[in-house]
This record gives sequence, structure tokens and C-alpha cells, in this order.
Amino acid sequence: MKAYVPVIVAAAIVLSGQAAARPLEAIRSSGVIGLCAHPNSLPFAHKTGDPPGFQVELGRVLARELGVALRLDWIITQYQMRSAGCDILLDVIADREAQGETRLRISKPYYRTGVALAVPSSSTLTSFASLNESTKVGVQVGSIAAMIIGQRRVPISTFGFESDSLEAVSNREIDAAAVTPTAASYFNLTHPDKPLRILDRDESTADLNWNVGVGMVRPDDALREAIDAAVERLRSDGTIDRIYRRYGIALQAPR
Repeated sequence: MKAYVPVIVAAAIVLSGQAAARPLEAIRSSGVIGLCAHPNSLPFAHKTGDPPGFQVELGRVLARELGVALRLDWIITQYQMRSAGCDILLDVIADREAQGETRLRISKPYYRTGVALAVPSSSTLTSFASLNESTKVGVQVGSIAAMIIGQRRVPISTFGFESDSLEAVSNREIDAAAVTPTAASYFNLTHPDKPLRILDRDESTADLNWNVGVGMVRPDDALREAIDAAVERLRSDGTIDRIYRRYGIALQAPR
């Protein structure tokens, strides 16, 4: 099974046409809120899996906070969002510039992530600064990490999926993988026999770090305020942390 990267993908989704706005009153009247997610992208979401993925679990508690049920709208490509008619996406980059033409409104952030380095436990690498012309780094094709690391004259090897680059590190085919801590942490949870060491993110490079929030498809003010309030409650009582921890992921507070 290939790991998808919904945090990145969600930021790249362009809403074709004008999706119909669903105000909070309409959502509560219908009794459901729609979440768009990829059907085969653990740890994010999985249509038939057990566990279902942290986006599905978080979506359910967000819906409960709003007093409605969760409807899952499964999409694989950006072009399916318009027909899916969902109301929210999760793990969306909370940055207007990154969102570009998505037209998504973003909630208050609920964690911070970005690009980290995953290395073998015996590696002497300690940070992005320790990469050099003799260290080969796995990057996702077309990613900002590929561009930035390549500009530093560090040899790169491109992969379609983060899971593939993590496997390559584990098999000692490359020296490090530039991936989200989410992907690396879940890899360690599911590969206890060959865990990788996850180096701290480099906050000095702004483009490799971002906050994450709920993406809302043209909400009214009432829905945005209700989502913000729900996120705050679920952060404060530890619910969001507990959901992600079940997938091996320790969240960092947004900044």
C-alpha cells in the first residue's frame, strides 16, 4: 500500500468552478458534514481499513462537536472535489500563499509540521546542515524539498511516495529521506523491526515548515467560527493529540 501525502495534496487542490457554499445552518439542517479524503492513504484515511486513519477519526469528533454526523466523500484526484460536494478537508496547510487558488478558508491551526529528515539509527547525520555532496537524500518528485535540497548541491533521488523513500532509507539505498514527520512516525509504528531516526525540522527554512488546519469549502462566518471553536476544544482536552498518537505521531503545537 502506498502512502499518500494529503497535507501536501490538500494544498495543491484547485476547486474547479464555484462549489456551492454550505452554511452552518444548512449543515445542521441536513444533519451531516462532508469530509473529502483519499480512500487509500493511511495513516491519513482508508475507506475499508481498521484503523480508518486519523482524518476519519478527527472528522468524526469534529462532526460530533457540531451536532451532526460525518459523511465521507472519497476522492483520488483534485478534479473530483467539485462533484463530491464535501464541506471540509483535514491536514491542510494553513497558509494563504500555499493555498493559491484553492479558495479554501482555513481554521485556526491545530498542529505544526513540515519536512524532516529520516535517517538510519546508525547515521551520523544530525540536521539539514549536515547534508553534503556525498549524502544522497530521497525527496518526493516535484516537492519544495526537492528544489531546496537540490539547490544546496546535495544529491537527490526522487520518489512518487514518501513511503518509498522511507523504505529506501531502511534498506540503505539512500542516506536520508526528506519527508513529513507524520509519514516517518507512521513508518516507525508499522516497521518496529527497522525504525528510523527522525531529525528535528529546520525552522530556519520557512518553506519547509507550516501550520496545519481544517480547510473549509466556502463556509459562512458561522461555520468558520464553529469549526474554530471545536478545534480549540479538541486541542485543549487532548482529543486531537490522542487521535494522532494512535498512529505513532506526536504533534507539535502550531506557532
